[in-house]
Amino acid sequence: MARILVVDDEIGIRELLSEILYDEGHTVELAENAAQARAARLRSRPDLVLLDIWMPDTDGVSLLKEWSSQGLLDMPVIMMSGHATVDTAVEATRIGAVDFLEKPITLQKLLKTIAAGLARPVIASTVVPTSRSTEKPSGQPGLPPLTTVPVPESAVSAAPEPSQGLLGGIALDQPLREARDAFERIYFEYHLGRENHSMTRVSEKTGLERTHLYRKLKQLGIDASRKKHN
Repeated sequence: MARILVVDDEIGIRELLSEILYDEGHTVELAENAAQARAARLRSRPDLVLLDIWMPDTDGVSLLKEWSSQGLLDMPVIMMSGHATVDTAVEATRIGAVDFLEKPITLQKLLKTIAAGLARPVIASTVVPTSRSTEKPSGQPGLPPLTTVPVPESAVSAAPEPSQGLLGGIALDQPLREARDAFERIYFEYHLGRENHSMTRVSEKTGLERTHLYRKLKQLGIDASRKKHN
């Protein structure tokens, strides 16, 4: 299963793709513009990005160039568009995109392209800070020196191991989809309780849009109403 970032300014496209990818067992994060995509990329590197070309603030090709120039293109990126020319697709591929999907995207084509993208090794340029200088290159943000923190052996040995086919109360001998649903119930119930059933804060914490969050909770059979839990 992979962590996939979907970047598209059309809410219908984002929700459709997220539904399909969730059903395939992937973890999905959504972004409606380049700013949200940058923030998502900084929080954690996705295993794959579906990136729309035409967006209102910064177009997908420009964002692809930005990631490439900063050494951040260390994940496969698949471009999407319903209006792109062949030249645009070729340019995106030259910059570093692994493939291109033309809208409307068929289910078979989507899944096949994602599988191929995840199977391809991606090598990105890496900026390595030196001890001599931490000055940032012209026009690019500076990078702090890298620090290696040793992990105590006690922390490693303390990691829980599956016992009698159970992990965190979830039976491991059941089908993957059912095990994933069991985990997601625990995950969302935890965040609902922690945020006092505030859907706005839970949406922010989990990275799901409110519409998709409501749908996911309903699918899992979780009552998200604040009244019942007060």
